[in-house]
Parts: sequence; C-alpha cells; structure tokens
Amino acid sequence: MTQKRAEFSRQVAILLSLYNGETYLDAQLSSILAQTHPDWTLYWRDDASTDSSRERMRAFAEGAGKGRCVEITTSHRRLGVAGSYTHLLDAIPTTPYVAFADQDDIWEPRKLEWALDAISRRPAEKPTLYCARQYLTDADLVIFQESAPLRRRPDFPAALTQNIATGHTILLNAATHSLMRNTPPPPSVLHDWWAYLLTAAADGEIIFDNRCVSYYRQHAHNTVGATGSFIRRAWAACRRGPKVFMTIFHSNVTHLLNNPENLSAPALSLLKDIAAARTFAARLRMLVKHRDLRRQRFSETTVFRIWYLLSR
Repeated sequence: MTQKRAEFSRQVAILLSLYNGETYLDAQLSSILAQTHPDWTLYWRDDASTDSSRERMRAFAEGAGKGRCVEITTSHRRLGVAGSYTHLLDAIPTTPYVAFADQDDIWEPRKLEWALDAISRRPAEKPTLYCARQYLTDADLVIFQESAPLRRRPDFPAALTQNIATGHTILLNAATHSLMRNTPPPPSVLHDWWAYLLTAAADGEIIFDNRCVSYYRQHAHNTVGATGSFIRRAWAACRRGPKVFMTIFHSNVTHLLNNPENLSAPALSLLKDIAAARTFAARLRMLVKHRDLRRQRFSETTVFRIWYLLSR
C-alpha cells in the first residue's frame, strides 16, 4: 500500500447538523479541533436556526477550522434532526469513515483515534459501526454518571428492540455509509438507530467500546437526552405507553423489508416472521421461535414482549 493510500484510508468525514445551538457549539468545535487524529473534514449544515449558530460556525470555518470545514447548502429548509443528518449522508463524497457530531457535546481528545483503531482492523467491505459509552453531565459539564455498559452483545434482533448506538459516539465505515445513502429512516427514528439497524441487518459488525468517549450534556433542549436512572427510564416508558414504541418497531420492520437486497438471510427471515404475525397466537409463536428478540435488561425485555403481544 502506498503512503498516499494509507493516509486516505484513515480520513474521517465528521457530520454536524446545527439548530439553535449557539450556547454550546464553540466548546464542541474546540473538542473536534483538539482530536489526536488530525485527518478529518467537518461537513455541516444549518437546519434553519434562528440564533447565531450559522454565524458561529462560519467564523470557525474561516478561523481555527479554516480549510477543514465544508458547508452543505443544497437545502435550506427545516428538515429535523434525522432528515438533516440523512441529507448530509447523501451529500458528502465517499470517505473511508463517517462520524456524527452533536452541537452541544464534547469529545475526548482521543475519541476518533480510539474509534479508528477499533474499526480499521475489520474488513473494509463489511458494514461496520463503532459506538461507545459516554459521561452523562449536566449543562455545565459536571459528570453525574457514566452511561450503562452493555449486558448483552449487540446484534440484529436486539437492534430491533433498542438502540445502544448513541449518535455522537458513532463511527461508520464506507460500507455502512453506502447502505445509508438514499435510504432515509422511517418517521420518528433518528439517524443513529437507523445506522445501527442497517449495519446489523446486513450482517455487519457492531463494535461497542466500554470506554466513555464523550461528555453528553443533559439540558432542557436535548433532542433525546439520557438519564442514568433505570427507574426514571422505566417510568417514562410506562407514561408514554406502548403505542409510540410499537409504532416505531413495526415501521422499522416495514422500512427494512422495503430493501431486501440489503438484508442478511437471518435478518430477512426474522423480519418476515414479524410482519406475518398478526394475531396474539402468531406473535406468541414468533417470540418462542426468536428468543433473541430482547433488550438489554430482563425487565425491559418482559415489558417489550407484553407490548408486542398486545400491539395492533
């Protein structure tokens, strides 16, 4: 391999969507600039902000980030979080690796280095997604907890029931990026879960790093947010009820089946079984057959199975 090819093979496209993020944006940009892996280009778009986000980003692009930032201007309308990242994925050139960045978090200096060291050992042609744990902080970056470690290995059946790939920790290889091009997620599904689902459905590899690679601010304007309390998460899920989650679950199944050429044989078989199970008895048989359709905790799996059996 020539030196030029070796250097190209570790290029990273960092994708950043902005929306009224002026409060924390400068800190995130500084943490990207401080990465020990220097071979990156930041592709960004503003999703119709009404604050100074665009101006701050352009100042960075003309100053400390000069020559390393590319604004995507092919759409100026409001797309929402998932739509904006989908647009970025479709608009950027083919790059060996793609990372997602959020406007309000901070990266550990070795975040990209750690991710590349893990993902670059895998075959380039195999869809691969790297993700990791985070420090959960308040708005002032005071750490109150680390995000939970995995209790079960990530795989496709598990991906259908729960997302374990937090967006700003993710690094994709070009094979997963190719799967995501022109394949937008269904409504109410964010780009990170969709990336996890597509990778796992294609019999790709999911790498979960047990290290905390970022500082995940919890504040009043998080799109999703996280809580370190299992009890709080459980209570919030019970308050929302099964309808929202099961609508997303069945929508994911339908959208994945729309592109069967991207699915492994086991994934296609599971999705067809789920789609065909329309009665309580059929769903019960399906759960017995596919025991690996479960979440990280036993209690969460139990709730999921009850909701699935009773869904319409």
